[in-house]
Amino acid sequence: MCPDCEDLARTVLLLGQLALYADVSGADHGFIEAVGPSLAASLPEPPPGTFPPGYDPTDGPDYPGGS
Repeated sequence: MCPDCEDLARTVLLLGQLALYADVSGADHGFIEAVGPSLAASLPEPPPGTFPPGYDPTDGPDYPGGS
């Protein structure tokens, strides 16, 4: 397994669990708002082959409120 694959899988799993927790009644939204961006920022570079050749993550529709 590539060196970053395990970190990527673990971080994605944690982000998924956080998303599930966000839907629980009584979830601590302050915790979610603090931990979510931190987890997303800690994502390592995706392993080679994750995206097709020539993939550009900045190519796509504008986000609402974006310019």
